Amino acid sequence: MGYQGQRPYSNLKRDLDDKESLVSEHKQKEKGNCRQSSAIFNVVNSITGSGIIGLPYSMQQAGLPLGILLLLWVSYVTDISLVLLIKGGSLSGTDSYQSLVHKTFGFSGYLLLSSLQFSYPFIAMISYNIITGDTLSKVFQRIPGVDPGNFFIGRHFIIGLSTVAFSLPLSLYRDIAKLGKASLISAVLTAVILIFVIVRVFTLGPYISRTEDAWVFAKPNAIQAVGIMSFAFICHHNSFLVYGSLEEPTVAKWSQVIHVSVMISAFISVLFATTGYLTFTGHTQGDLFENYCRNDDLVNFGRFCYGITVILTYPIECFVTREVIANVFFGGNLSQISHVLVTTVIITMATLVSLTVDCLGIVLEFNGVLCAAPLIFVIPSACYLKLSEERWIHPDKILASVMLLNGVIVMVVGFVMAVLHPQDCSHGQEMAYCFSTNVSFFNISSFLEPITQPPVLNISTF
Repeated sequence: MGYQGQRPYSNLKRDLDDKESLVSEHKQKEKGNCRQSSAIFNVVNSITGSGIIGLPYSMQQAGLPLGILLLLWVSYVTDISLVLLIKGGSLSGTDSYQSLVHKTFGFSGYLLLSSLQFSYPFIAMISYNIITGDTLSKVFQRIPGVDPGNFFIGRHFIIGLSTVAFSLPLSLYRDIAKLGKASLISAVLTAVILIFVIVRVFTLGPYISRTEDAWVFAKPNAIQAVGIMSFAFICHHNSFLVYGSLEEPTVAKWSQVIHVSVMISAFISVLFATTGYLTFTGHTQGDLFENYCRNDDLVNFGRFCYGITVILTYPIECFVTREVIANVFFGGNLSQISHVLVTTVIITMATLVSLTVDCLGIVLEFNGVLCAAPLIFVIPSACYLKLSEERWIHPDKILASVMLLNGVIVMVVGFVMAVLHPQDCSHGQEMAYCFSTNVSFFNISSFLEPITQPPVLNISTF
């Protein structure tokens, strides 16, 4: 009786244990999927940050057909290099970009990488502030009864306010995974902006005169265009942070995250670059929103969305700059007080610089060729080539060698071209075509009758 009495209890206990195990595995799987989704949003958000606004200008620099091909090529190289970077970390037993380069090339390589890894996100933070000030100031000027010269809607005040109210609090987080929701919001807003740009290519584009070289296949400044594209696509500086946020990170899981993230980013980037360029062709500026007229309320809503997007992307870049400082000067660990102080100093420095610079295109070009190109093309390839024991005819080694060579060319030629042919900026001035006709571009009824004489643009003003 005793044995038979215990058996049902034993079976019941085993069933309960099995159910608990299944529930636990299910929750663990959900947690892993959540972490993976968060990682994808963070990577996409990092790629489609401030750099995307300059992609139409890269089409103007390279020529539309060649520009699209180069953009697809940069996205493909980005995918490969991000996977090679984590493979290099796995081969060397390191868990950060800095430690990987330190183990591969010693202290001199570590210092070079640290300076690049600090410079790129720091300059990106400056570009984010420039965008925030330029875009939101134009939005607030459209509020009825607000004086356009009001100090409280000026770019300087907006940059300071957004920094104190949003950028600094979000940047004080210690876990980058907590920014997943903010990255999701940013991705949704980017999709909304893309819709507005697509709408304007059909409703505004036909009323802006085309430049003579609008449809040529290639232009001499293609290398500068690659620099801008590299700036847009780089997320290598925070890749180990995102990789570490995965649940039980592996190279295979990271590859899945990167393939999905880069495909989404490439689709958004090509669509944004193409439609933005088709609207303004040879008049396209480094900051696409500078091309639109201030009384375009649809675009003003897009400006507002983009301002929010870059504010939410800003903390990801700050995470990287803070990590570099922590690794170089604090042995990788920051106390709570040091964490707050370092974060505050970095953000304050970026804010002060952004208050004195207002030409986004120049920032994108130089950051692309001097910082993004070596971080994307050169360093991951060099690390993998030195660490891998595969034969030289192995596909990964061939790709790494090609990437290394291309990176050196982009850096050298791109820097020379950027110096010899610097970009002209409107510095917040209204475009000539916004004054050239009494017909409002943004009144739907005005599109029922086509304009027989398109406005003549003064190209020298661009």
